[in-house]
Amino acid sequence: MAMPDAEQQASQPGGVPSALGRKVRRALRDRSPRRPRIWFEIALIGVSYWVYSLIRNAVPEHEATAQNHARWIWDVQDSMGLAFERTVNHAFNDVTWLIVGMNYYYATLHFVVTIAVLVWIYRRQPGRYAAVRTALFATTAVALVGYYFYPLAPPRLMDGMDFVDTVVVHGTWGSMASGDMANVSNQYAAMPSMHIGWSAWCGVIILLLAKRRWVKVLGVLYPAVTLVVIVATANHFWLDAVGGLLCLGFGFGLARWWFRAHPQQLPATFAERTESGTRRGESEETAAVPQTSAATSPAPAEAEPAREPAPKEPVPAAVSVPAPGRAQRERGEQVEHPQHTGLSERGGRTPVGASAVGAHTEGEPEKP
Repeated sequence: MAMPDAEQQASQPGGVPSALGRKVRRALRDRSPRRPRIWFEIALIGVSYWVYSLIRNAVPEHEATAQNHARWIWDVQDSMGLAFERTVNHAFNDVTWLIVGMNYYYATLHFVVTIAVLVWIYRRQPGRYAAVRTALFATTAVALVGYYFYPLAPPRLMDGMDFVDTVVVHGTWGSMASGDMANVSNQYAAMPSMHIGWSAWCGVIILLLAKRRWVKVLGVLYPAVTLVVIVATANHFWLDAVGGLLCLGFGFGLARWWFRAHPQQLPATFAERTESGTRRGESEETAAVPQTSAATSPAPAEAEPAREPAPKEPVPAAVSVPAPGRAQRERGEQVEHPQHTGLSERGGRTPVGASAVGAHTEGEPEKP
C-alpha cells in the first residue's frame, strides 16, 4: 500500500502533529530564493564542475559514431546552404595574431566571464542569485545528456575535411580538446556547445539585469563573438550552438518553474523581498477576512430612524437676594440662601424651599 505523503499525513488525525504539518506544507509551498552563503556557493560550483567534467570525460568515445554524426551535421548544413565553417576557419587562420587571440579567448573567457557574472549577481543582486545560478546549473546538467547519447566529432577532427586545428598549428595553450589536454578530455563531446550555452547565459543575465546601456550592449556582443570564435577555431558547428541554446532554454524554464518567476521579476535584494512579502501577506489576510465574516456574521439590523431632540427647558435667571435688614439681624433670624426658584404672587421669581426675606408662613404666629 502506498504511503501517504507528508502533506496528507499532516492532515490525518493521529498523524504528524499539526504544527509540524503546517511547517511541512509551508516548506513545500515556499520556493523563494534563500540568502546565498559564499562558502556554500564556492563549494557547490567546484563540486558541480568536477562532477560535470568527470561525467563528460567518462562518456565512451565512440569515434566511428562521432564521425558519422559529424558527417550528417555537415550534410544537413550543406543542404541548407549554411556549411560555412571551413571557409571561416581558413580565413581566420591566415591572420596569425587574430586566430591566436581567438584560441586564448576560447580557452579563458568561457570560465572568466561566467564566474564574473556569478560574482556580480551575488554581490549586487543577491535576491536573484539563486535563480540565475539554477538556470546555469540546469543548462550544464542537461548538456550531459547530449554528450552521452549524441557523440559528435568537432570539425577539426573530421576525416578528410581539411579543417585546421588552430591550437596545434599555432602552438597556443588552453583548449581542453586539443594539444596536450586532449589526453584527459573527451574529444567527441561537441553537441551541445557549452561555450555558447554559458556565453548566452551571461548575455541574457547582463541584458536583463544590468542598468547601464553600454554594459547591456557588451552582454549581447559576448555570445555573438563567441559563436565566431568556436567556428573559426573549428571546435564546433553552428548547429552545436543551437543545441547549446536549447539547453539554455531548458535551464531558464526550470528556474522559472521552481521560483515561479523569471530572474528579473524577483526582488534584487532581500530587504525588498521582505518588504514586498509583508505587504503581500497583509493583503492576502485582508482579502480573506471579508469572506469569513460574511459567512459567519449575521446581517446588520436596519438602522433606527433618528429621533428629534427634546426641547430644552429655559434656564431660570439667577435672582439676587437682598441682604437681610438690620431689624432681622437684631432678632437673630437666620437667612437661608435659595437653591431653587419659583414664581411669586406678583409674577416675579422668588426662592423655593426657603421663605423670602421678611416673609412668614401663612397661619403661623409671628415670632416676637
